[in-house]
Amino acid sequence: MRIFLPNSAHLQNIEGFLRRYTPGTGRTLRVAGHEKYIHLHPFALAFTACAGATAHARGWDTRGQLRNVSSIPYLVRMRLFDYLNIQPPRSVQEHEEAGRFVPLTRIRTSDELSRTIADMIPLLHAAPNVADPIRYVISELGRNVLEHARSDVGAFVCAQYFKDKKRIAIGIADSGRGILDAIRQSHPAKSEEDAFRLALTPGISGATPNIGGNETNAGAGLFFIRSIAKVSGNFFVMYSGSTLYKLLRKQEQPHLLYGNALQEGHSLVLDLPHWQGTAIGIDINVDETANFSSLLSIIRKSYSIDVKKARKAYYKKIRFV
Repeated sequence: MRIFLPNSAHLQNIEGFLRRYTPGTGRTLRVAGHEKYIHLHPFALAFTACAGATAHARGWDTRGQLRNVSSIPYLVRMRLFDYLNIQPPRSVQEHEEAGRFVPLTRIRTSDELSRTIADMIPLLHAAPNVADPIRYVISELGRNVLEHARSDVGAFVCAQYFKDKKRIAIGIADSGRGILDAIRQSHPAKSEEDAFRLALTPGISGATPNIGGNETNAGAGLFFIRSIAKVSGNFFVMYSGSTLYKLLRKQEQPHLLYGNALQEGHSLVLDLPHWQGTAIGIDINVDETANFSSLLSIIRKSYSIDVKKARKAYYKKIRFV
């Protein structure tokens, strides 16, 4: 397995990072990086940390081919080397991260998820209008992993605040069974494209074939998260198997939410190197989340309408077939 850490891997150009990932068949994880500097979205950091922890759990060797570039302190502070189980090219004196980023954290239980959320908000020194969407996104993404992923190493999550752009970036990754297998547990999906569409559809949950989910899982989490990204004019990406779904920033009608994610302005890549698990990234614009409760109200209303339409179509099909 090989991962290359480029000088820039953010959601707008994340496909380039993933194309340089090589699953491989050997028992060694090799991590190399750009010769001058490295800057990664939390999505790429979480993905790399998860790959490192998975390789270690399987008893593989991890070999770093990273130069002593200016980005090494950044990678150390984000705790990447801890999960790669390799020594950084040089020692670094860590500084207080409060208000700027939340380093890589592993989540394996609901208690760890609760502690992670509790620890994240004070670290970011976030006001309620900023803290609420962050808390919600981390909670939903973490819960998805715990309920559906079956990842032996758990999930890896981190976040970063870009002060100049007033944007929060969040990434989470697991090496579990992936979207296709999780959806096929309860719904027919012929391909990863089908599975992605279903996973992002309101009311569809891998936990039950019932439209609208059940008493503990309404099939709303991923729909809400991509809706938050759309309404705030930001990217949302989901990678699993060989497929990458990216919600684009520029939307003709940003406040019109579609139940079918493939109706949104998006890109869908079907031929990426295979990742046995799921990685998700989202950007949230701080300024646009000032009225988060109103935003959730709009999304909930859209969710309710779409689920009712889906139920009606389903029962009509049953009646006349």
